[in-house]
Amino acid sequence: MSVKIGISPIAWQNDDLPDLTAAYTMEQALKEAREIGYTGVERGQRMPGDTEGLRAYLDASDIALCGGWCSGGTLVNDFDAEVAAVRDQVEQFVALSSPCIVYAECSNTVQGQIGTPVNDRPKLSKDEVLTYAGKLTELAKWMADQGMSMAYHHHMGTIIESEDEVNWLMEGSGPELKLCFDTGHLLFGGGDVMATLNRWGDRVHHVHFKDIRPEVVQETRENNRSFLDAVIAGGFTVPGDGCIDFQAVANALKAMNYNGWIVVEAEQDPAKAPPYEYSKIGYDHIVEVCGKAGLEITT
Repeated sequence: MSVKIGISPIAWQNDDLPDLTAAYTMEQALKEAREIGYTGVERGQRMPGDTEGLRAYLDASDIALCGGWCSGGTLVNDFDAEVAAVRDQVEQFVALSSPCIVYAECSNTVQGQIGTPVNDRPKLSKDEVLTYAGKLTELAKWMADQGMSMAYHHHMGTIIESEDEVNWLMEGSGPELKLCFDTGHLLFGGGDVMATLNRWGDRVHHVHFKDIRPEVVQETRENNRSFLDAVIAGGFTVPGDGCIDFQAVANALKAMNYNGWIVVEAEQDPAKAPPYEYSKIGYDHIVEVCGKAGLEITT
């Protein structure tokens, strides 16, 4: 078993806060990521939209497509409507040999609303999450039939944020629905990183190594700041620069024979955290913890 190391370009090109990263280009993101050692990148909105254009764009930087965000609407759409909404992305990701689509429910999220406190996110009861999980399983089955895995991203500001909600989603869904396990979002959401990873290791298909600055998270919660306020203030950072024990995470991934991508996703203000410098810190930390855990890294 082995892992590959990828990165989201969000440190250089923030899709939700474009003014924050206006001094950087996507081309710079890919060039610098590859120079650091990353071999994969998740799709950004300012990459080419067409499949062959995107293929050529990534090939020019010698970097693979290692996933990409999908704004889901299964909560409000019926099956046919949601299939129609995601079909083009599924076909593109299959053509480009992406390991998964990173899916999150966005029909009622507050993650992109800078004026809405993240504490005021929408919440469902356990029974409602279980019903939602059943609907989502049908979509995940359809994606699997097309040759693409759906990895669900629990995310701040959405209906699946807390550890309980992750548990309910996994309990209520079939094995076709995989988990994009994100350390930073789970801890920001008040969850136990290691307990959740150990509980759902057999469903983990994609991993985001994301660290947090706990003092910023605490301030965000206590003063009813928005998710985007937290990003700007530095709530997230790269592995090795926050409080999460990534050696324990790497050890657990080794123990469960994880075979897939480890992706750095750490959006923050580049004026405070220069993307190249911090992305290198993250890469070097992953190499270190994987080495100690006995996780082979392949390119």
